[in-house]
Amino acid sequence: MTAPVGVAAWRRAAMTVSMLGIATAAGAVMVFLTQVLLARHMGPTDYGLFASSLATVTMIAPLAGFGLTQFRLKVYGVEGWAAHRWLRPSLRFTLVTSLLAVGIVVLWALTIAPPDDTRLSLLALSPVILGILAVNLVSNKLRLEDRYGRMALTQMLIPGSRLLVAIALLLVPQLTGRFVALSYGAVSLLVVLWAMPQMRAMIRGEIDLKGHGPRSEAPAMAACPGIGELWSQAWAYGVYAALYPIFFQVSTILLKYIQGDSQAGLYAIALAVMTAIYLIPATIYQKFLLGKLHRWAAHDKPKFWLVYRRGNVAMLALGLAISAGMALLGPWLVPLVFGEEYRGVVAILMVLALCPPIRFLSTAMGSALLTGDHMRFRVYAMALATVAAITGNVLLIPAFGEMGAAWATVAAETVLLLGTGYGVRRFTRIQRADANSGRR
Repeated sequence: MTAPVGVAAWRRAAMTVSMLGIATAAGAVMVFLTQVLLARHMGPTDYGLFASSLATVTMIAPLAGFGLTQFRLKVYGVEGWAAHRWLRPSLRFTLVTSLLAVGIVVLWALTIAPPDDTRLSLLALSPVILGILAVNLVSNKLRLEDRYGRMALTQMLIPGSRLLVAIALLLVPQLTGRFVALSYGAVSLLVVLWAMPQMRAMIRGEIDLKGHGPRSEAPAMAACPGIGELWSQAWAYGVYAALYPIFFQVSTILLKYIQGDSQAGLYAIALAVMTAIYLIPATIYQKFLLGKLHRWAAHDKPKFWLVYRRGNVAMLALGLAISAGMALLGPWLVPLVFGEEYRGVVAILMVLALCPPIRFLSTAMGSALLTGDHMRFRVYAMALATVAAITGNVLLIPAFGEMGAAWATVAAETVLLLGTGYGVRRFTRIQRADANSGRR
């Protein structure tokens, strides 16, 4: 006797999420081990210099592509096969913005960075922008094809290769932070070369799109949009993608320039732990649900809102459980794993332990603002939270150092949650008004 269709669909979804969860956990373990090996070998000062340089590059990286990977998920969810018309203009736009992003890093290195190893690190790490972009483009294509296993392996390329760099540092103690920066850049270039076949297939429109039936033999011809139309449709995704790393990474960078490399190194360790934790909601909403949410919002609204409501409850409960685990395990795990010289990270993590339920809930709520023309509300919330993060860090770091940065982060996460909640209320109010006007 076969299972009902609904039960089978939920079972497939659970298996896919489990597989993505395992892959994400493996990636998080790789990232965590890399941080441990680098931090123990380099010490807080050298590690802080490297980590703040990597944070600077990572902060600028989303300018490459400017959020168009997310936009493509939207247009394919709504237009189906007809969305191929957006490919060429979006890829041309991606090329231009990628050159701009790399240029900004080079300019930062030559004009703003101090003339020490920071300058060399920034220049050596600039290819990281292209590596991140290549992984995002390939993952975007694989997500549209429902090839989640291949997508998960693709997204493990960068953390896996960086772990190999850290192991090399462990095996050859004479190697320095310069070797790490140069190796990260070289690995990123290799990832770009690996991704070229998939990107060429995407340019030719060779995407095995799922969820929209078979491809029409003679699809209706639609006008290829220009850059102006592309910008009007995609700006919100790009602005959000550019704002998020500023919101998340600015504390480490400001700590380096206001306090010093050692303080930045301590905070970077705490932020690495939070990054691993935040992979949980990112896996569920960005890797698995995002394309489906766009499709359901356009074609199955009851299912969209059912997933939204259940997701809010589940994410809040999970975030609270993780916060409790951080408070219980952090004080003895951090010195055990990273060494006594990083004991100061414990106090930072005890403050940041307030963040998981806030972040998990804001991620779940924000899923309602990824669709239609309502992404702008999510951008407004992120812009407000980014201003709060920068302001809080500038005000608190001079007086309280890394602890000030931690409290500024908690405040910014709270602002993001409140702004997202307000945006969802505006979104639902607009939907009700549109529904009522349609009945008249």
